[in-house]
Amino acid sequence: MEKNNYQDIARQIIEIVGKDNMISATHCATRLRLIVKDREAIDEKKLEKVPLVKGTFFNAGQFQIILGTGIVNKVYAEMEKMGLNTLSKQEQDAIVKKQQKGIKRLMRTLGDIFVPIIPVIAATGLFLGLKGCVFNDNVLALFGANSSMIPDYVTTLVNVLTETAFAFLPAIICWSAYKVFGGMPVIGIVLGLMLVSPILPNAYSVADPNSGVEAVKAFGMIPIVGCQGSVLTAILTALIGANLEKKLRKVMPNALDLIMTPFIVMLVTFLAVILGIGPVMHVIELKLVQIVELLIHIPFGIGGFLIGATYPLLVITGLHHTYTMIETSLLANTGFNPVITLCAMYGFANVGTCLAFFVKSKKENVRQTAIGAMLSQLFGISEPVLFGIQLRYNLRPLMIMLCSSGLGAAFLSILNIQSNSYGLAVLPSYLMYIYEGRQLLWYLVISIFSVVFCFVMTCMFGIPKEVTVPDIKETEPEGSFEEEEITSPVNGQMIALESVNDPTFAQKLLGDGFAVIPTDGIIKAPADGRIEVAYETGHAIGMTTAFGTELLIHVGIDTVSLNGEGFEKLVSEGQEVKKGEPMLRVDLEALARLGKDSTVMVVFTGGRKVMDTQYEQTVTACGQKVCTIGN
Repeated sequence: MEKNNYQDIARQIIEIVGKDNMISATHCATRLRLIVKDREAIDEKKLEKVPLVKGTFFNAGQFQIILGTGIVNKVYAEMEKMGLNTLSKQEQDAIVKKQQKGIKRLMRTLGDIFVPIIPVIAATGLFLGLKGCVFNDNVLALFGANSSMIPDYVTTLVNVLTETAFAFLPAIICWSAYKVFGGMPVIGIVLGLMLVSPILPNAYSVADPNSGVEAVKAFGMIPIVGCQGSVLTAILTALIGANLEKKLRKVMPNALDLIMTPFIVMLVTFLAVILGIGPVMHVIELKLVQIVELLIHIPFGIGGFLIGATYPLLVITGLHHTYTMIETSLLANTGFNPVITLCAMYGFANVGTCLAFFVKSKKENVRQTAIGAMLSQLFGISEPVLFGIQLRYNLRPLMIMLCSSGLGAAFLSILNIQSNSYGLAVLPSYLMYIYEGRQLLWYLVISIFSVVFCFVMTCMFGIPKEVTVPDIKETEPEGSFEEEEITSPVNGQMIALESVNDPTFAQKLLGDGFAVIPTDGIIKAPADGRIEVAYETGHAIGMTTAFGTELLIHVGIDTVSLNGEGFEKLVSEGQEVKKGEPMLRVDLEALARLGKDSTVMVVFTGGRKVMDTQYEQTVTACGQKVCTIGN
């Protein structure tokens, strides 16, 4: 493409976005990243018709325009000449962080923490749902069996599948949050494991008055207890640890940094949490028990509404497990449990949210998230919908769900509906009401009402505009290509491109390809060819193979922000390379220390498709064929 055409593209982008609307611009290997005053003023449909624009989306406080490797830097250069305020990636990131305050900043942070762990939570939800159905005595009785007939080894294996993720949930959350807050993730996961160490009294057992387990007293007055299920405690642990680590690394001598920094971070953070934050959260949990007991007895459904509307917020913070104490006490003294009945409506409301997003969204990845979250929620796991949808999109879906949950709970409270058990949610929960026809009928009717009400209200008021815009479809390249065999550029574990933690690559907006989780830091040429683009930051290489295939090798997620730290470029633009020739040297330990995902993406930007491949295999740099590419 001629220079004047890149000028024309830059001019069209500035005109559509609005020069006065653009605060600043920067770019990475594939995208223009703009900070704008008014996102709604941009005609995205018109912008996506500009030549070479492959798509747009808004993320991390930036309006991002996908152009592709080798193109984005040329368009960016033309925009600089037109007097646009251009900044480095680091300068623009700093502006974004300053602009995002309050709820928006909090919601972005929560989304960044929970989106990576949603698949594991959703899968565990399905395991729990199946266990709740198959192991239920009422279900087994239909076949003339009972739970005592299930072999112990089956029970053990099933318990491992269903309990591991939630037993170690604070560790998983602490690991993800530690990355978001910029610390070394391995320190985060160790701190998270400390919170749920079996040496500490289990939080659930302490909450159960019949367990006989009590909190250990430090100094005779500070209760020490595990943090099982405490989401908020895990996030605060990561926040304290990551910030302490970053401060220590600035002052710690290099010779001591490797050992002393983790030592001090883990010691100080663990003691601060277990002796300070943990006991405070324990007191909060006990106060919540008293408040809930008072709310249950408020007449005219008011107490039911308040419990139903606030319970999801406790799930978000991880404080909901304190209800176990109330439910256990009620069952022991009365044989019935109205608390779980009131709390259960939010699960049905969540199903309505998922259905609304599935029906109204035009983006395939959002529809897939909605279906996966709904399947998980049907068996009682709500984190995927809470963090994958309701907290992710402007809070309206969350507010509608809270209202729907509260209304359903209010009706159940007025009708005096109550279960004879606990521990089952959404679909399996009907089993707790089959002891009486009236109880089951009204629970069924009101649960369906909660789904329908939330679905209709979300469709009307809770669907953000951004998910109603269809995905940009890539056009097939003209002509035909000879099939070409491709090797991996690095040693490691090969995974599908769809599984990487970056929507531009995962949605294949730049093209088809694959990814590798590297085990060493030498990036080699996967084929004979020519270097077209060698970024100064060293995080990406664009090349054309001897067969004419255009490919981009991108090392890590958002590594452009490191401004070259941890990378050493070994080739230059225009250089001819042979298969196996080193192109980049990457310090994987430095990336991990800086909280960056080091996954290597290989993308065929010219429109060619991956064929004849097998993922989840161990690959050798420039060794065996990993895929064939063609039309």
